[in-house]
Amino acid sequence: MPTGDFFASSYAEARSKFRAAAHAASARLTAHTLPDIRGPDNEALTVDVAALLPDKPKAVLLLISGTHGVEGFCGSGCQIGYLVDRLFDALPPGTGSLLVHALNPYGFAWLRRVNEENIDVNRNFHDFSKPLPASAAYEELHDALIPNDWDGSARQAADGALQRYVASRGAAAFQAAVSGGQYTRPTGLFYGGTQASWSNATLRRILESEVPDTVKQVISLDIHAGLGPRGYGEPIYVGGADGFERAKQWYGPEVTNIAEGTSTSARVAGSIADAMQGLVPTAEAMHLTLEYGTRPIWDIFTALRADHWLHAIGDRQTPRREEIKRQIRDAFYLDEPAWKAAVYGRTADFIWRASRGLAKA
Repeated sequence: MPTGDFFASSYAEARSKFRAAAHAASARLTAHTLPDIRGPDNEALTVDVAALLPDKPKAVLLLISGTHGVEGFCGSGCQIGYLVDRLFDALPPGTGSLLVHALNPYGFAWLRRVNEENIDVNRNFHDFSKPLPASAAYEELHDALIPNDWDGSARQAADGALQRYVASRGAAAFQAAVSGGQYTRPTGLFYGGTQASWSNATLRRILESEVPDTVKQVISLDIHAGLGPRGYGEPIYVGGADGFERAKQWYGPEVTNIAEGTSTSARVAGSIADAMQGLVPTAEAMHLTLEYGTRPIWDIFTALRADHWLHAIGDRQTPRREEIKRQIRDAFYLDEPAWKAAVYGRTADFIWRASRGLAKA
């Protein structure tokens, strides 16, 4: 199958391709259905899980797609390629694979980065019994990020306010304020929620049911899109210094570290990476995000603002709806052969690196 055929043009097509590839690879398939919500063609919205596990595995390679909904076009294609090309054959004896397809199926199907509650799933992995991070920096910008109107003077004034903020405080401070995660504006960007989302609870159920207590290592790759150079997959590490040194030994010196400020991503609150060790408490966990660049950052930022403006009011009436939905899809998925080949090739390379690391562990 040509590399480009691993990728799909819709959530429904991606799900069908993933399940077909999993069947062909003799994986055990399970599905977790999002309750009460359907897709654009009235299809069920599910997180599909393909398990390729030996008896009493010692380690598991975990591949996650669609944490940020619309970014699932990228990650799904890589997971399908993993199954079709049988990359799991490179894993050492005693190691299995677990593929979580479309962790945020609502966002994937409806072309949103967030979930059915406008929650950024990768800002939602908190202990909600404890105080949530402060959102003062985001509060200062919210009204400009989502103006009352997307055209005319209101939009111009909002854009001017954002540009002045960047000019006075710098791009890094702006990125941190906007994308770090906020917990006070349910219609805003990068909203982390006030309780565990369905996707959060579902991932926990999957890992609890699929990862037996014989597993002593979970190596996870969470595939994202949007930041960085076009087609390049930045390997982003989140965690302690000891784990970072281990990640560089396994994956190479290009691994970046949010804590050290070497990543294109700002430090974020409530990420899957922060929670991974607790998600599999009996095993040592090492989590890496692969972030694939698409378009210039301001184009992506504008697409996110437009989509949040569109959904800030339920069933907002605007002739720009189709344009906005096309814009956000194009911000996180380049339907181009060269980009798809670069994305899949880079992911396959990191899967091989993970396999070598597991063999030496």
